[in-house]
Amino acid sequence: MKNTTIYKSIILTVSLGLTLMGCGSDEKQAVDTSVAVPVTVADVDMGDSSTILAGSGQIKAVNSATLSTRMMGHVESLPVKIGQKVNKGDLLISINNGDLRAKKAQVEASITEATVAFNNAKKDYERFQNLFKESSASQKELDDMTARYEMAKARLEAANQMKNEVNSQFAYADIRAPFSGVVTNTYIDEGDMANPGVPLVSVESPGTGFEVEAKVAENNISAIKVGTIAQVLVKALDTTLAGKVSELSASAQNTGGQYVMKVSLDETDANILSGMYATIRLETEQKGYGNDMVVVPSKALVHKGQLTGVYTLGQDNVALLRWLRLGENYGDEVEVLSGLSKGDQYIVSAEGKLYNGVKVSIQ
Repeated sequence: MKNTTIYKSIILTVSLGLTLMGCGSDEKQAVDTSVAVPVTVADVDMGDSSTILAGSGQIKAVNSATLSTRMMGHVESLPVKIGQKVNKGDLLISINNGDLRAKKAQVEASITEATVAFNNAKKDYERFQNLFKESSASQKELDDMTARYEMAKARLEAANQMKNEVNSQFAYADIRAPFSGVVTNTYIDEGDMANPGVPLVSVESPGTGFEVEAKVAENNISAIKVGTIAQVLVKALDTTLAGKVSELSASAQNTGGQYVMKVSLDETDANILSGMYATIRLETEQKGYGNDMVVVPSKALVHKGQLTGVYTLGQDNVALLRWLRLGENYGDEVEVLSGLSKGDQYIVSAEGKLYNGVKVSIQ
């Protein structure tokens, strides 16, 4: 009887254990069959071997000027406003020039005096020439009259040159448009004090075309030359424009190891405005450039403290966070220096929360 009771207890214990194991198995199965997070993925692309990401810059008109003065004085009038169209020679700003007007009056009086003295000296010189031919004047008298004539002529020339100097000063008092265009900015108001070298007004002529100025790294400069074809992404317009390299610096001594490059944009119907930011891609003729360039969209990056990474697609379609070392920004893209290689897949966007090991479904 006692042994029968022991056997029943053992059977009951084993049955209970099997029941608990079955419950644990059901719980694990529930985790494994959890709903996967829908994601969009992309393959790591090393890019075209003949394409260079040349950096970013601002669009500006080819024909543009920021005008200043080299004289000090109060602004008497500012007849133009921002956005106003002007023609070449139109008055943009007038600076008080009372001292110049007084000096001009003095110079004109000097010219009048010098002109009278010159005319008299010329008549005497011509008369003594005739007298000398008739032997009625000595060589000494002719030499004295010749010297008087030359000095009067020099004084008149000096007075005229002084007038030119004064007139050139008026160009810094009455600043006029150097070409036809549009006023893009004014940096001073009527009554303010204008100082030498300080910008006063900016003008540009959009009809002459636009260009982008950017800086190129030294490891890419040898593959670029004037005339290289460029694709310019204008973020504000969400469009890509064609262009070509128009200028290229031959020295990076004063630009932090980078070379200044200008890209002229081809004619387009896009509503381009000065100041818009653009990203430049260059199509070079030399192969082997751009092979090591890996870029990912900025929206795919994950930031945690000072670390930045991206979720990659692991085996069995699970998300795995991988930390990256980043380089330069190129518009909406970021250069990846390390952490990704060709053939990897990374998650661009997700319709749910991502974390290490979560199952994902590719859309």
